[in-house]
Amino acid sequence: MSLKEVKHIVLVLSGKGGVGKSSVTTQLALTLSLQGHSVGVLDVDLTGPSIPRFFGIEKEKVRQAPGGWIPVPVHEALEGDEAGSGNGHTNGATDTTAAGKGHGPLHAMSLGFLLANRGDAVVWRGPKKTAMVRQFLSDVHWGTLDYLLIDTPPGTSDEHISLVETLLKEATPQQLAGAVIVTTPQAISISDVKKEINFCRKTGVRTLGVIENMAGFVCPNCSECTNVFSKGGGQVMAKEFDVPFLGSVPIDPMFIRLIEEGKRPVYPEGTVVDGQAMSMHGHDVNHEAADAGLLVDKYTSCSLYPLFSGMVTELLTFIAP
Repeated sequence: MSLKEVKHIVLVLSGKGGVGKSSVTTQLALTLSLQGHSVGVLDVDLTGPSIPRFFGIEKEKVRQAPGGWIPVPVHEALEGDEAGSGNGHTNGATDTTAAGKGHGPLHAMSLGFLLANRGDAVVWRGPKKTAMVRQFLSDVHWGTLDYLLIDTPPGTSDEHISLVETLLKEATPQQLAGAVIVTTPQAISISDVKKEINFCRKTGVRTLGVIENMAGFVCPNCSECTNVFSKGGGQVMAKEFDVPFLGSVPIDPMFIRLIEEGKRPVYPEGTVVDGQAMSMHGHDVNHEAADAGLLVDKYTSCSLYPLFSGMVTELLTFIAP
């Protein structure tokens, strides 16, 4: 089985689409890597595989190996002060890369790598989806991993049932750490997430925590962070179900720009996100140099990185060493 050298498996679930589950998965993976862990991301959202786009590796293809596939590298491990030898551009946030602590390797697997064209539709019935999920779990050669994050489709469909059944059968209880559930503050999203928590309880998957995404909007032109979709609904729901609440995440256009254009985030003077001041940097540096380099390095300049760093640190306290 390809999962035998994976220490911890974490599912990322959402009750409905459009809540930013793949965005959260991407940032959890980048943050775990920045904390020195070896990380894999498995995208089982078969009809909407977006992980390749988030990591900027859409044009890559998986390589065949005896008995399966080799996942696509997002970046390899970087040790010591090598990681801090770039342009030194930061935004005042805690920057482990700039501090010279390096990062762990990150690899990804998605159906998107297997499609001939990026815009091809996946028109499959349930049994074929189920077979593909099982193949992903058995035929991808991850090697030794500290954490495997599995980005799932929304809801509780055939893919979820097949995924959980296979993991409960093939993985040990120590390997299957549990699930992180993503919601937005609106009542309609929270009502769907309640069903997701019930799904976890019925299938015996531990809920590691809830992340409330899109809780606010960081204006790219001023220091204002506005709660356009309200805030706090996810925390209330987590308390109701007696599951950990990991935190709230605002919409940051600079993160979207980083993903879409590969540009390092730069914030106006006075921008404060969750009490963290994002200092103004970048007007007196070479922008081409600042925008060069790995996604994981540029992510440390994003306002969301300190938020996810705290959430990941808390998340790992719920996972057995």
